[in-house]
Amino acid sequence: MIGYALKRLGVALGLVWTVATIVFLVIHLIPGDPAELLLSQGGVAPAPAAVAELRAKLGLDQPLLAQYGSYLGRLARGDLGSSLQDEHAVADELVRRLPRTLELIGAAGLLALLVGLPTGTLAALRAGGAIDRALSGIAGVGLSIPVFVVGTIAILVFAQKLRWMPAGGYVPFARDPLQHLVLLAAPAGTIALGLGAVIFRVARSAVLEVLGRDYVRAAAAKGLAPTRIVLHHVVRGALIPVVTVLALHLGTLLGGTVLVEFCSTGRACRAIWCARSRRATIPRSSASCW
Repeated sequence: MIGYALKRLGVALGLVWTVATIVFLVIHLIPGDPAELLLSQGGVAPAPAAVAELRAKLGLDQPLLAQYGSYLGRLARGDLGSSLQDEHAVADELVRRLPRTLELIGAAGLLALLVGLPTGTLAALRAGGAIDRALSGIAGVGLSIPVFVVGTIAILVFAQKLRWMPAGGYVPFARDPLQHLVLLAAPAGTIALGLGAVIFRVARSAVLEVLGRDYVRAAAAKGLAPTRIVLHHVVRGALIPVVTVLALHLGTLLGGTVLVEFCSTGRACRAIWCARSRRATIPRSSASCW
């Protein structure tokens, strides 16, 4: 057991080193000076003195091997550098914002499971019927629409047209639990739409497979009620692939909620809406976001 854990740890460290090396090489293989690209605004070339100062600050004036060694050393210490906008440590910002991201992912996963599992089970029990075709069509639409489109439409409809909820922002749960949940609903629902469609398809396939197993037929032969058979035998047997797929997608959502979190601040969608209508404005939301 210990040997297996050490082997998996070595593979993980090797993967991290490979990815870090590829990122380092890609940055240096891109045409142009990174410092000059960072300082360029509106196509205007920055001052040479400013470029030289930024190159020295970022260590770009050192030999390539020295830069690579320094880069790996800082990465091993957990030093991800400082933000070019406010000079705050990137690692500290990640630690501060990670709990909100985990809460958003957890809420979206729970919502997707509560919607996808029952509807997938119902579609499997009515396989080939009108309900199955309708639910499968809705799931296909949910899978085909990008998350940033869903988020933008949700803000335009529910925040601007209907005025049911704010366009974005963040309120700590301890300060106002109801407002916290209201602000969480839109981004969590946006993520849950596509994830729920995935869970629906997996649940439907798993339930169809379990329905043909011997222990389900034996339970029906004993005279058990159909509802009891579905809840205690079919759904339980179908949960294994559903939970597996859900766990895999929750891991990928750690890097896939950037657009939703940015839109939930209201800044991105305020610009989109103002471009569509100069009469409307989205109220300025809190600087904190999901």
